[in-house]
Amino acid sequence: MQKIEFSQTHCLKALFWITALILLICWQSSAQADVVEHHLENGLTVLVLPDPRAPVVTNQVWYDVGSRHEKSGITGISHMLEHMMFRGSEAYPPGEFTRIIARLGGNQNAFTGQDFTAYFQVLGSVHWETAMAMEAERMHALRLTEEQFQPERDVVIEERRLTRDDRPTALLQEQFMAAAFLNSPYGHGVIGWMTDIENYTLEDLQAWYDAWYAPNNAVVVVVGDVDPDEVIAAARRHYGPIPARPLPETKPRTEVPQRGERRVVLRVPAELPHLLMGWKTPSIPTLLAADSAPDDAYALMVAAGVLGSGRSSRLDRELVRGQELALGAGAGYSGYSRLETLFTLSAAPSSQSDIETLEQALLDQIQRLIEVPVDEAELQRVKAQVIASEVFRQDSLNARAFELGMLETIGLGWRAGEEYAERIRAVTAEDVQRVAGIYLIPDTRTVAILDPLPMRGANDPISPNRQGSQHEPSDH
Repeated sequence: MQKIEFSQTHCLKALFWITALILLICWQSSAQADVVEHHLENGLTVLVLPDPRAPVVTNQVWYDVGSRHEKSGITGISHMLEHMMFRGSEAYPPGEFTRIIARLGGNQNAFTGQDFTAYFQVLGSVHWETAMAMEAERMHALRLTEEQFQPERDVVIEERRLTRDDRPTALLQEQFMAAAFLNSPYGHGVIGWMTDIENYTLEDLQAWYDAWYAPNNAVVVVVGDVDPDEVIAAARRHYGPIPARPLPETKPRTEVPQRGERRVVLRVPAELPHLLMGWKTPSIPTLLAADSAPDDAYALMVAAGVLGSGRSSRLDRELVRGQELALGAGAGYSGYSRLETLFTLSAAPSSQSDIETLEQALLDQIQRLIEVPVDEAELQRVKAQVIASEVFRQDSLNARAFELGMLETIGLGWRAGEEYAERIRAVTAEDVQRVAGIYLIPDTRTVAILDPLPMRGANDPISPNRQGSQHEPSDH
């Protein structure tokens, strides 16, 4: 038998990754055995995953509608409707939903993405049906009134200002996406353009709610200390009477082929310059829709890990701590998008560097990925990190429910999550090199640069580009 010796540090690291892999295998075996799927006659999908470790339950409802369904003039309306869902229904006056959850010792929130809108509550296991009943009630009986709509629209205007217009890197990200995508609805942000927000009408909101908020366009996910039979029986009681509705036809909005690099320069008051780079890449759903295996998506996940998975990654090790060209740098890719997506790099130059030098250094890292296979030790470490990050994220009830709901809503089905570790482990150095050479090429690249203007002083006049009136943001 070959003798293997570890230093104490290496032994602890090895133990960490081995433990992570064991946890993932155990969790996946448990998830495969325990997830109960049920479909009501009105088209509602119900997923239940029992977890008796603590007397806590997360109740979620996911709608297959997000910013990708929107058109020019009403961008951000899915997010606006998310806000209005907390503004009262036939059975619950404004604020009562939130007060009931708080009184039961729980918490709740919602989020809107490009491909979905979701609502969730986390509360004691004796109260989950109360949350389900309230969600079912506002699925079909939301009350939209001018009295509630006008102040909530002002809240969203202020949210837009605080999270986009007054944050240079967020504004850069928004303009980066708008330049990268010409025809795809991913070109506009989830929160929408300010001019669209300011001109929403109550009729816009009502039409959006009537079109998309239906049981045959929703997935209910319940994870925690529950009995699946009781959850399904409760879903029949509360959601079963809600009739299915015809859903709008979704026209294809396939992104037009990109045939050359695109560049954006944003000049606004900011403290530091910033750089974003992105390449058009497929997602798992787009690969499957093209009758292709999803292998490229998993290889791109590993490629992103090689470049940007923490302090041991190439960008941090070589550009941040090594050459000291960047204050920080990262890589990103998510294969779970309905439409074509982006593989991205982001970085801020250090005081010893500049944007041009940093951009070339990032491109050199991409070229190295294309020309030189990742060595086996680095590949195995990165794959272990990619898998382990998923393992420890899944230890949260909310995260487990999120994965089930997201995969089901984007059309992959919740069982796709069971393939994750196996697919990542199957990625080879040649796979990483191959997808880098296919997708990370100049003709599909978009570059966005934040070129800072001097910061305004406290007494300087507000920019005339600022829109809307001042309002305090509110929390759901």
